[in-house]
Amino acid sequence: MFGKRSTTTIKLPPKAPATAERKEPPRPKAAPGASAPADAKVKVSDDKLEAFNQLKSKIHRKLIEQLDMARMTGDDETVRQQVREVVEHLCEQENTLLNFNERQRLINEVLDETFGLGPLEVLLADPTVSDILINGPRQIFVERKGRLSLTEVRFRDDAHLMHVIDKIVSAVGRRCDEVSPMVDARLKDGSRVNAVIPPLAIDGASVSIRRFGADPLTFDDYIAFNSCTEQMRDFLKACVLSRFNVLIVGGTGSGKTTLLNNLSAFIPESERIVTIEDAAELQLRQPHVVRLESRPANIEGKGRIAIRDLLINSLRMRPDRIVVGECRGPETLDMLQAMNTGHDGSLTTIHANSTRDAVARVETMVMMAGFELPIRAIRQQFASAIQIIVQAQRLTGGPRKMTSVTEVQGMEGDIITMQDIFAYEQLGIGPSGKAYGRFVATGIRPSFVERMKSSGAHVDPRWFERQVLSEDAPE
Repeated sequence: MFGKRSTTTIKLPPKAPATAERKEPPRPKAAPGASAPADAKVKVSDDKLEAFNQLKSKIHRKLIEQLDMARMTGDDETVRQQVREVVEHLCEQENTLLNFNERQRLINEVLDETFGLGPLEVLLADPTVSDILINGPRQIFVERKGRLSLTEVRFRDDAHLMHVIDKIVSAVGRRCDEVSPMVDARLKDGSRVNAVIPPLAIDGASVSIRRFGADPLTFDDYIAFNSCTEQMRDFLKACVLSRFNVLIVGGTGSGKTTLLNNLSAFIPESERIVTIEDAAELQLRQPHVVRLESRPANIEGKGRIAIRDLLINSLRMRPDRIVVGECRGPETLDMLQAMNTGHDGSLTTIHANSTRDAVARVETMVMMAGFELPIRAIRQQFASAIQIIVQAQRLTGGPRKMTSVTEVQGMEGDIITMQDIFAYEQLGIGPSGKAYGRFVATGIRPSFVERMKSSGAHVDPRWFERQVLSEDAPE
């Protein structure tokens, strides 16, 4: 089609390529007697986009046939530049009448297909994108500042999307096919990826990418965004240095993993840390870290290594600290037992909507271990294992807040007693639809302050005086 010079110049509209199979959205009917050139223009645009996609596929195939990566030397940028020169030469051989911008776009998209994840590269390069949600090859949403929006990025077809999914999961030694149509994986920057493919996903493969970011949030960012206060940060730092066991609770997208990563940063560099996750996301900076990752079953249904297996094994690895990415099943019992048998200073997260709900959920997950333990025994295990519960929450309009820092005091009868040390009080919804409120110190002094001081941690009594620590402005 593009082998000979044509008198027709391919002019592309500004939106991303689409395929010929793309279904047209409904359009309003034209007024009586009016001409209908718009439909003709749309059809011409789709034809041009299809021609562009065919040209890109043709050049990509030729590149794969001619490319010998083994003979290319240098760092990643040098190799990419060498391949760019090959792509430019192939474009010249095709004799297409693309203008300069269209030609550069073609070259960049071919390079993205070769070295990256194709159409997703432009979204992954955008630091404002926090989530990428793919519903089939032609519908890709992104989240920016807590709001979802539909993008113009498209895959060519279902096969193209499946190829990108395979690149993602194969890079971490996993697979996604008809035998295993669901998979958890991660990108190089630690971003979490979940993929579900047909026949489970009816309208085409579904992919959810939770961005971790090349420059993860720190507590300084938390304070700048008013997600917590300096007093809360300093108090949590003292708790980690005092080797208190910390449980982080929150709903989906509330920032539990990011908070866990930041709390782990307070662990001294002299200690040996073992991290256990389903998909490795934590990015600890300490020099002595052992990272463990669970493994799904193979095609024969064998070889599965669960979080619980890794947790039990980690107890034999002489850890100073155990950090579990998330407890969601029977491993919760082993985590509580580890915290109660000398592995102080451990950290983990669970899904729950409040600190009180967290207790009920822990009880349920402990029962999943298969032991018929009395509820009172489970609660006693919890009360003696956990000293601090941190609640993370995503509020209306998208802001993420550390809504409470709670001390677990112990048992009174059959009830676990807890008290908030710091809390976030929501005052309303601003004009832009974002929640606003204030952080307060409740005026309650924790019962373990003397233990914190004896551990060498800095504790300022003024932290606990009843006061408003900071307040949001309505937006």
